[in-house]
Amino acid sequence: MKPIRRVAIVFSGGPAPAANAVIAAVTTSFLEAGAEVLGIFHGYTNLQEYHPSARPMVESEHYRKLAPADIRGLRNSRGIIIGTARVNPGAGIECPPDLLNPEKTERLARIHHALADLGVDALISIGGDDTLKTANFFYRYQQHHVTEDQRIRVVHVPKTIDNDYRGIDFTFGFFTAVDVMAKELLNLRADCIATSSYFIVETMGRKAGWLSYGVAIAGEASMVVSTEDVRGDLAVEERRLDPVAGEETLEIRLSVTALVDRIVDLMLERERRDQFYGTIVLAEGLAELLPENALVGMPRDEHGHIRLGGFDLAKMVCDRVQTRYEERTGRRKKVGHIQLGYESRCAPPHAFDVMLGSQLGIGAYRALAEEELDGHMVSVTGQLELQYVEFSKLINSQTLRTDVRFIETGSDFHRMARFLETQTGRQSLWSPGRRLEPDSDAPSE
Repeated sequence: MKPIRRVAIVFSGGPAPAANAVIAAVTTSFLEAGAEVLGIFHGYTNLQEYHPSARPMVESEHYRKLAPADIRGLRNSRGIIIGTARVNPGAGIECPPDLLNPEKTERLARIHHALADLGVDALISIGGDDTLKTANFFYRYQQHHVTEDQRIRVVHVPKTIDNDYRGIDFTFGFFTAVDVMAKELLNLRADCIATSSYFIVETMGRKAGWLSYGVAIAGEASMVVSTEDVRGDLAVEERRLDPVAGEETLEIRLSVTALVDRIVDLMLERERRDQFYGTIVLAEGLAELLPENALVGMPRDEHGHIRLGGFDLAKMVCDRVQTRYEERTGRRKKVGHIQLGYESRCAPPHAFDVMLGSQLGIGAYRALAEEELDGHMVSVTGQLELQYVEFSKLINSQTLRTDVRFIETGSDFHRMARFLETQTGRQSLWSPGRRLEPDSDAPSE
C-alpha cells in the first residue's frame, strides 16, 4: 500500500471522556512518523457538504492541521478538541444494493472528494455504533466506486459511554461516566436517607444496560431496570403494522403498570425491614420500549432514534409510583426524579479511560502504518493488548447495521447487580439463578 503522508481524524456522535486522549495519541504517533494530521471539525458535517467551488474545505474553518503544541497536556483534558456532531451521511442506505445507488451514496462521494482534495491517505473514525456504520459505508462505497489507487483507507476507534460495543470489552469514557453518575447517585441516596424518601434516577443507556447497571452497583441503588429486563411480567406484546412489508408483527413493549408495581413492591419490602428510603435506576432506553401510542410525535435524530433527552421517563414513572403507592397503602410518599448523563460526557477522564483511549489511538496508527489495514476497528483485550476486528465481523451483512452487545441475563455481571440490590420474594423473575428469599443473608441494599 502507498505510504500514509496525511491522515484525517473525524469524531462523531456524543462526547465521551478521554476523547482527547485518543486524538492526542493518534496525532503523536503520526507526527513522530513524519506524517501530517488533520482534525476535521464537527464530525462529518463539513465533509458531507463539500463542493470544490461552492463549499471547499477551508483550514481553520472546517479543519485544522494538528501540531505538537496542540496536543501538549491534551490527554487528560475535557471535551473534544475538534468538536463533534450527529449527522448521518449514510441516511437511506439500508441494504447492500443501496451502495450502488448514486443518489443514496451522494454524501459518501462528497466525503471522498473532500478528503482526496485535501490529500488525505487515511481516515480515522472515532464514534459509536452509528459512526461505525458510516465508516463501513465509506469503506464499502470506495470498493464499488473508487479505483484502488485512489481509495482512502479507514479504521474505526469505538466510542460510547454506553459500553454496548461488540468486539471490545470496555469502551473509553464508560468508567468515567459510571464514576460521575454513581457519585451523584450516592448524594441522592444520602438525601433519601435524611428525608425518608425515594428518587427515580434515569441514566443514559439507549440500547443496553451497562451504564445503568454500573451506576446502580457503584452508587448502591436499591434497584436497577434496563432494556434487557423487559421480560416476564414487565413485557407485553403489541401488534404493529410494518409499513414496508405491509404485515402485522408482534413486538415486545414495556408494561409501565408492571414496572410501577414492582417498584412499589420494593418500597413495601424495604419498609418491612425498617428502611424507608431508596434509589431506583432506570436506563433511558426503556422509553423506546413504551407502547407505540406513547411514542407518536416524539422527535428523532438523523439516525431515526428517538431523542430521549426530550422525554422525561423518570418523571413519568415517579408520578405513577407516587399514585400507586398511595392506592396500595393509603399513605403518601415523597418520590423525586432526575435525569443523569450529560454532566458525565465531558467530565475529567478516569485514569483507566485515559490509558484505554491512548492505547486505542496508538492502535489506530499501528493498524494503518504497521499492519496496513483497511476496514478494521481497533480493539484491545486483556492488559490493553491491541487487536483489530474486520468491519464485516461487526456489521450485519444484510441490513448493514451494527449489532449491539447486551448484558446477558444470568451472566456473572447480571447476577452481581441483582445480588447487591434489595432482595424481594419476586427475585426469581429477574434471573434464572438461585432464588434469594426476603429473609436470606443477602445484602439488604
